[in-house]
Amino acid sequence: MSDNTTPSRPAALGAEGRKTAADKKTAPNESTTPTEGTTPAEGTAPAKGTTPDRSAPPDRSAAPDKSAPPDKSTAPGKKTASARPDRSIAPGKKTTPGTSTTPAKGTVPAKKTTPDKSTAAAKNAAAGRKTTPGDRPMTGKPTTPTRSTAPSKTTAPTRSATPGKTTTPGKKTVAGKSATPGKTTAAAKSTAPGQKTVPGTSATPGKKTAPGNKPMTGKPTAPGKKTVPGSKPMTGKPTAPTKKTAPTKKAAAGKKTAAGKGAEAPARRPRRGPRFSVARGWFPPLGTKGRIALILSLLTGLVSHGYHLFRYPLYLTDEGIYMQRAWSVVRETSLSPYTYDYDHAPLGWITLAGWAFPLPKQFEAFGNAINTGRFLMLLVHIASVYLLFEIARRLSGSVLAATVTSFLFNVSPLAVYFQRQVLLDNLMIFWLLLSLFMLLRREVTIRSVFGGGMALGIALITKENAIFFVPSFVYLLYRRVKGSASSRFTSTLWPFAAATPIGAYVTYALLKNELLPSGFDFDLNNPPADHVSLLYTLWWQLNRNQGTLFSHTGLLQTSWLVRDKFLLIAGVCAMVICLWIGLRDRKRNLGFLVAGTLALGYAFYLVRGSVVLDFYVTPLIPMLALNLGMVTDRLLKGTFANRFIRGAHSVTRVAVPSFAAFLLLASPASGYLVHTNTEGHTQIADQYQSKINLTGMQHAQIAWVRKHVPPNSRIIMDDDLWGELHDIRPFYPYAHSHWNASSDPDVRDKLFKKRWQNVDYIIMSNKMRRSMMLNNSDGRENWILQALRNSTRVWSVTEGNIRLEIYRVQ
Repeated sequence: MSDNTTPSRPAALGAEGRKTAADKKTAPNESTTPTEGTTPAEGTAPAKGTTPDRSAPPDRSAAPDKSAPPDKSTAPGKKTASARPDRSIAPGKKTTPGTSTTPAKGTVPAKKTTPDKSTAAAKNAAAGRKTTPGDRPMTGKPTTPTRSTAPSKTTAPTRSATPGKTTTPGKKTVAGKSATPGKTTAAAKSTAPGQKTVPGTSATPGKKTAPGNKPMTGKPTAPGKKTVPGSKPMTGKPTAPTKKTAPTKKAAAGKKTAAGKGAEAPARRPRRGPRFSVARGWFPPLGTKGRIALILSLLTGLVSHGYHLFRYPLYLTDEGIYMQRAWSVVRETSLSPYTYDYDHAPLGWITLAGWAFPLPKQFEAFGNAINTGRFLMLLVHIASVYLLFEIARRLSGSVLAATVTSFLFNVSPLAVYFQRQVLLDNLMIFWLLLSLFMLLRREVTIRSVFGGGMALGIALITKENAIFFVPSFVYLLYRRVKGSASSRFTSTLWPFAAATPIGAYVTYALLKNELLPSGFDFDLNNPPADHVSLLYTLWWQLNRNQGTLFSHTGLLQTSWLVRDKFLLIAGVCAMVICLWIGLRDRKRNLGFLVAGTLALGYAFYLVRGSVVLDFYVTPLIPMLALNLGMVTDRLLKGTFANRFIRGAHSVTRVAVPSFAAFLLLASPASGYLVHTNTEGHTQIADQYQSKINLTGMQHAQIAWVRKHVPPNSRIIMDDDLWGELHDIRPFYPYAHSHWNASSDPDVRDKLFKKRWQNVDYIIMSNKMRRSMMLNNSDGRENWILQALRNSTRVWSVTEGNIRLEIYRVQ
């Protein structure tokens, strides 16, 4: 019997009354080719004359299902088609090659054959042979229709082979589709026995394929097989289509399908949301690099502010005032040793008292009262560095911005000079940063909102000028809780928590009958005589004014720019850039807007024309550093985003700030690490100069007083030495500052009686004479100045522009 036989007419395989090819005559010289990419069925044998390919391991995933009944369609003596056409598609409908069709509803799944049935008939039928009853089953590698694949295996869609081409005997082809177990798929490009195959036509009887599609064969044709003229067999493996087909997708019967679109497109991955958002609390994790940067920042702050702490700078008047009042809280349980006139809210020195009280020697734990307070300032600064680092990282989403911010906050000469002093501003900065940190938690909870409001309220009763930061805090809270289910509750809880400490302070004044002035009189020319008033003092402070900061004698020229030009000038420029970036896109750049408004609000307070002391610039330092850090990070991101240098992007973002930091530290013009002295020589900056011992001059001054001045002497001095003369034996109970001696009625009228003859000694601190002249605008210190003119200098010491003196009144 010839292998190359073709039936003279197609056999109709309907839903009912199947006809077998055994009764049909076949015409010679027509060849059919099994479709490329088919997988052998269970229990069938390879064609005669072929050798099984032993190099390929058997497909164990397609084990025969013994539970399934034998396929009765392959009974002995009957011809079977090499592939069953899909009965869900009616004859006469056009399909496109490569289209995946699945059985329509109502079709019976194909049944698997078992090994005890003869499957040689199926192979002979595919080759045009007749099968006879009693043929022994072949035990070679089985073949199956093109679409049956092992369950749980996903294969590329089948490419149809050119009619007339045969695959190499004994080689397995890869099935193109993963079929759902228990379901049969339509054979692609296979021909039923007895049918002619024409290039470009589908294997299913009566179905046409789209013209122009080139059939591909992944295997060479076997010898002896004929190919249709004009078809070019392709010897390479066919490439799988880009889209995978879903096995559960069914094609509607009788519909035209385009090539490659029978498979359902894979589900698109959900679009990733933004990885960073201040309003939603999406902050990047700190990571290993961030932890290293944070530890280095903390160590830098410890060294820059801890070194030379008790010797530089000189003890200042305000340091003595706050430690004097802390001493009164511990020793006398009152807010001041003198009449408390509500010039400042009291929580700052209450904090100092709480720090000194549990120490072994209390105010002398570190030598004297001011040293004890300075050690607390060091701890407060380190805590502020941590808070500022996290705030900068969460507002910018960058560790680099946080590192630059912390670096400037640690090494700026302005910061080193003022932040190690015992000032209310340093405590206020800590509470402000803590409040901002609580608002920048990942989730806005009741605890974080209440804690943030309480921290802000504590900052306000530590130093009143914290109120200029409140608008930025309110806006940040609004953006954080906007759209949340608890927005109304949290937006009410936060101001309530902030008002609680303020309410306690007002209640204290109300209980002492010191809230309102007598007769509700707010005349600034006639202060209340019977008692002090909280509201009157606030009104007086709001109406204080002085010359502009930008004059040649203002603090900007004489104190601030001298110490740190870079931070002030570059920080103001960075503030403007942050405001511009934030206002352009308030949704995406909320962090820039918050940083810019924080600096702008306090800068407005400094330039508004009220009385400003040199240390009032302290709260502006971290805000300018924050703006500089964020702008530096943004500029480096924008500059080095070019694709040609993207590989060096991360290295450059670290190298550029490091180089700038080196220039700041090494340049004498900056004054960060070295500076040029009055003689024109470059030397280590004063804050790191080990030979400089400014406070040692004051220790020598106190030593002379204890040695030569009797304890019962009536002394006029400055507040910087108040703690040492009142807390260390021998005590000097009649030593008072010139401010209290001229303004407190108990001291002025009872002890000195406004007579210069009642003064025994005048201890002059640095610039004390200038302070008395400024405070004497209404003539209240005339009698003290007259005592100074009638005195003799008995001790003095000078170092640089610092001069300390002691006068004995004649």
